[in-house]
Amino acid sequence: MISILLAGAVSLLVSLFGTRYLIVFFRSRGQGQPILGKEDLGPEHHMAKQGTPTMGGLAIVGAAMIGWLAAHVRPDLPFSTQSLIMWVGVLFMASMGFLDDYIKVRKRHNRGIFWKQKNYITMLASFGMAWWLVVGTGVSETISITRAEEFGVEVPTFVWVLWAGAIIWATTNAVNVTDGLDGLAAGSAVMGFGAFVIISYLAFRNADLYPSVVNPLDLGVFSASFAGGCLGFLWWNAAPARIFMGDVGALAIGTALAFLALTTNTHLLILLLCAINVMEAGSVALQMGVFRLSGRTRRLFRMSPIHHHFELIGWPETTVIIRFWLIAAIATGLALGIFIADFSSISS
Repeated sequence: MISILLAGAVSLLVSLFGTRYLIVFFRSRGQGQPILGKEDLGPEHHMAKQGTPTMGGLAIVGAAMIGWLAAHVRPDLPFSTQSLIMWVGVLFMASMGFLDDYIKVRKRHNRGIFWKQKNYITMLASFGMAWWLVVGTGVSETISITRAEEFGVEVPTFVWVLWAGAIIWATTNAVNVTDGLDGLAAGSAVMGFGAFVIISYLAFRNADLYPSVVNPLDLGVFSASFAGGCLGFLWWNAAPARIFMGDVGALAIGTALAFLALTTNTHLLILLLCAINVMEAGSVALQMGVFRLSGRTRRLFRMSPIHHHFELIGWPETTVIIRFWLIAAIATGLALGIFIADFSSISS
């Protein structure tokens, strides 16, 4: 438990001061986030945010890594192959996001050269990460809710790779879509990572009940590191945001959440642990589906993702954010309730 607390505390402090440094750094260079206007079918009501520093996700990722490394100073916490693979995946996705963010800022347009190609690259990378996780670790090749041994379906390796790759790709994109209001993505991510801290710690303290979870203590440290990183960043990202996380942060957070769901055998619980992200990405899919089926004449929402719809019907931005946070908290509590109920049933 000390390792988990150490990782979270160090990450929070590094993120808190690191984000402040990034704000000053980017402002001094006049580099800020371009916003899509009416001509690009973007949220015109957000044009006032034009020029706000972006790429704050660098502080989240950097702080999470420092917190994770700090916890490993303790001799009872060795580096695990599983977490190292997870970090490679997170850093790759973060680098993709950084490149896209950098191009947006340089071109002063909210679409980098990767706004189309990025999906294909991240999809291929997601399947590659899933395959590496299988061949490089002892991760269970079971599609499960809370416990691979009981409530899961064992599948062939190639099926698991396709399933896991789809989860990684979908989660990274869902978090990216969610990152459209001040603090929305970071706040909901804190709840998700906090839940994975609890899940990992219970698996660590009851290894005989969860033999399929490999290196659960390191997973708990990984979760706490990202929770601390997001929390420190949220201090500056809360409305009105002084910095945005950018794709570099959104893609990294999404990848980390997906990896944690896969390695703790809570694949299907991620639908609740990332409920806001699922809702946001689902609204985009529904909007596109209705628009195309209607011959490009009708839309289901005034604008997607759905947080823009609620803004356009009159909800203040802070109201949308807080209510979405509440939904995320309820869904996270329900997910933990399911996990703990299952834990209680097998420990009694």
